[in-house]
Amino acid sequence: MKESTTITSLNALIAKGPPTPQAFQKFVLGYFKKNSRDFPWRTTKDPYKILVSEVMLQQTQTERVVAKYAEFLKAFPTWRALSEATPADVVKVWMGLGYYRRAFNLHKAAQSVCHEYGGSPPETAEDLRKLPGVGPYTAAAVAAFAFGEPAPMIETNIRSVYLYTFYPQVCAVSDKELLLTVEETLYKQDPRTWFYALMDLGVELKKHTKGINQRSKHHVKQSKFEGSHRQVRAAVLRAIAEEESLRRADITRKLSYDADKIEAAIVELQSEGLIEKIRGGRLAIVG
Repeated sequence: MKESTTITSLNALIAKGPPTPQAFQKFVLGYFKKNSRDFPWRTTKDPYKILVSEVMLQQTQTERVVAKYAEFLKAFPTWRALSEATPADVVKVWMGLGYYRRAFNLHKAAQSVCHEYGGSPPETAEDLRKLPGVGPYTAAAVAAFAFGEPAPMIETNIRSVYLYTFYPQVCAVSDKELLLTVEETLYKQDPRTWFYALMDLGVELKKHTKGINQRSKHHVKQSKFEGSHRQVRAAVLRAIAEEESLRRADITRKLSYDADKIEAAIVELQSEGLIEKIRGGRLAIVG
């Protein structure tokens, strides 16, 4: 199926109303058979590698994740290797992906798997949610891609497919409502392939149709990173990780941001438990 015909074919499928689950499954799987994308995390069923990829892919473009994924797994190839690393070491390898709280949560999840589960993670979405920082989508994704559990889930590309197919012209659609439709149409024989197929179709849809996800009740426009508070936070964390510890004054001299913005970031990172004051008044990554 060529890209130029995908939307036309889907429009024909939904012209007379929402398709049956069987018709929808046939279309989605047919598209995937001819147009599947190739990523390193799709060649494994190792729950650790899948969790790493899923956490990295949150709010980060796939192209940026590919290289960092290989680098991270080289540094921390197993649950045990990650759990025994220092938070500062994890942050150093994570640099370039942003949203550093993800790195801290991933580190804590690895420690939980090793200390509370004997090195083998839970295998159901419900139990995976007990790991630190693992939310409903990530838990369902690991359960589906590693263990074959048909747990309904929503992420940006899957959301696009369901909004376009089952909720045309409808605004403020909640994920709670979408999840019911996801469950009704789920291809339970092979959830791993099914959700990868939905994701790839969603990417294709968004290439040719603007603003699909704006009709979601949960749509939030992403703020610019350049010059933002997020950028200052990331720079502070990176500076501290590179030196292991720094005084406040050294951070201000090292970074080319307004001193008040740097101080605000430091205070916030301390309040969130990501950095702490150690001997001599220096600041270090917690852990």
